[in-house]
Amino acid sequence: MATSIVVISGGLGTPSTSRMLGDQLGRAAAEALAADGVEAEVSVIELRDMAVDIATTMVAGYAPPRLAEIIEQVGAADALVAVSPVFTASVSGLFKSFLDVLDPTALDGKPVLLAATGGSARHSMVIDYVMRPIFSYLRATAVPTGVFAAPEDWGGDTGSGQLAARVARAGAELARAVQGTSVSAARPDPMESLPFEQLLANIEPTG
Repeated sequence: MATSIVVISGGLGTPSTSRMLGDQLGRAAAEALAADGVEAEVSVIELRDMAVDIATTMVAGYAPPRLAEIIEQVGAADALVAVSPVFTASVSGLFKSFLDVLDPTALDGKPVLLAATGGSARHSMVIDYVMRPIFSYLRATAVPTGVFAAPEDWGGDTGSGQLAARVARAGAELARAVQGTSVSAARPDPMESLPFEQLLANIEPTG
């Protein structure tokens, strides 16, 4: 049975840079899994198509059938890629409202790759200061690397190359998390191969 990766895109535009980034991240994770001999299926949920149903659920307290299927799909996924545009220094209201209608236990222990898009690189801290606390509260397991894409990341060799490198790294971390491998295991300890005397020299006095 193939590993299920669900991309949740909170983008509102057409085309949406959040959707574009989500597609890249889902593909990177699937390729990393394929390199380890694991088959993966990537599906995308565009929240803008669910906006009315999400609002109805917030007011009525129950999800219409179409949204109920989406909620079930998210809960059954092996891993998630969650991408939101940045509005007023936070995630979009639509993105947050969707998370609010999920069962509080739906994301328990689920590997999640966090990503965001915005008009300026100054908004990149939204991933660590807004998204990580939300997903931590939902008890999801967010991989270390979050990916933010600003307008300059979509054009030019330098910007697009840097974005591709971040996407590949984050996708590989999600793939390892899905397989139950510690994402930190692939990172060499910078002091691991140092001589003993040099290790001692790097120890700071405590008082």
